[in-house]
Amino acid sequence: MKNFMFLVVVLVLAGCTGSERGGKEAQTASRLTLMTWNVHNLFDGNDDGFEYNEFRQSAGWSQEKYLGRLNSISSAIDKIENKPDVIILQEIESLKVLEDLSLSINKGYSYSHFANNHGSAIGLGILSRLPLLDAKAHSITIGGETAPRPVLEAKVQAEEGAFAVFACHWKSKIGGDDVTESVRRASARLILRRIRELREEDGEIGVIIAGDLNENYDEFYRRGGSAIRALLPDDPTCVKLTGSKQIDFLVISGNKPPLPVHFPDETIVLFSPWTCDLENGSYFYKNNWETIDHFLISGQFFDNSGWEYESALVANFEPFVNSSGIPSSYNTRTGSGFSDHLPLLVTLRMTVEN
Repeated sequence: MKNFMFLVVVLVLAGCTGSERGGKEAQTASRLTLMTWNVHNLFDGNDDGFEYNEFRQSAGWSQEKYLGRLNSISSAIDKIENKPDVIILQEIESLKVLEDLSLSINKGYSYSHFANNHGSAIGLGILSRLPLLDAKAHSITIGGETAPRPVLEAKVQAEEGAFAVFACHWKSKIGGDDVTESVRRASARLILRRIRELREEDGEIGVIIAGDLNENYDEFYRRGGSAIRALLPDDPTCVKLTGSKQIDFLVISGNKPPLPVHFPDETIVLFSPWTCDLENGSYFYKNNWETIDHFLISGQFFDNSGWEYESALVANFEPFVNSSGIPSSYNTRTGSGFSDHLPLLVTLRMTVEN
């Protein structure tokens, strides 16, 4: 197993818009499914000194409980109809946990990469049955504060063509929404820089940002529409707020392809499935659904050439949800449940013309 340590138009909340794809009859050649899931504190059974208190042996955590949880998570993934080819995971303790999970899932994930900050309790990783190339971890610091987790970048190399993935787990809102926003914007700045660099190297390569961004797709509106957020709609108000300069925020759209309308032409705009293809949310907090888990997809997946966006799905079905239809959170005492987040899945297709 190969290892590596260490991102149109006004945002459409009611539905997507897109052009009809006419021309020659197309034939589907192949499909790829990606999944992102915050599995909520997946620790192994050993005490390394960085674990959260409830996952230490002194609190009753053990290798047996770890293996039981590992088996439950892998069994749940195995039950997904279109099993993911690439899995982006948040809140895992180590590379070993990632490798253990890859061996437990009946899919054949031969490639894995893990990243965390030194001394952190949890990190994030990617499992893939396709080669992962040029993997790198990007640490983020702003105003003397380092983001809790790095951004993990890798290139998924399929026979039909490659694309870049950014695995993310942005800073939470603990401490205050506005106070912590600067760190999430710093993460967006890093991703923007890398997208621009990738475009200079290969203007045709598609980019997918995946993970728990701790920010709703409509965060700007939820917070009153008066301050810059790490995720912004292509809205005239946002253009005025930012001076039309895209420095440390991602512009998201419900249009296919996601092209700028109010922002300047050079603005990087990404498609969010939450704008039209997904419902409710992936995280249930204070009796409300939130859309903080994301796939953000670049325009190359909508140009009818190479890998194309086909569909998105939130896993709001058993065993990921309980009888009330909300995420089946893991219970350390009983060993039941999975996570307080639901997985998201995106399917890409490759088509050839007859």
